[in-house]
Amino acid sequence: MQATSEGGGPNPALIAFLCLFLIMGLVQVIRPQLLWRVNSRMQRGWVKDPEGTEPTGKGYAMQRVTGVIFLAVATWMLVQQV
Repeated sequence: MQATSEGGGPNPALIAFLCLFLIMGLVQVIRPQLLWRVNSRMQRGWVKDPEGTEPTGKGYAMQRVTGVIFLAVATWMLVQQV
């Protein structure tokens, strides 16, 4: 099952969505602290101490590994569309 437009070419909306995923994956690999800061703001009101939920160095390393896998899958999906 391919997600192509009626003309038989790649779906531009899907390509834009995959490019957004690539950007998110790059941020996760390069600056996982930035993602934590954004998410910690959303925890306010639910978590007593949002600042106390910051991952350790090993946690950030695991986020980077996950980001690399995410980038590989998103890149593969993008290549399949073009």
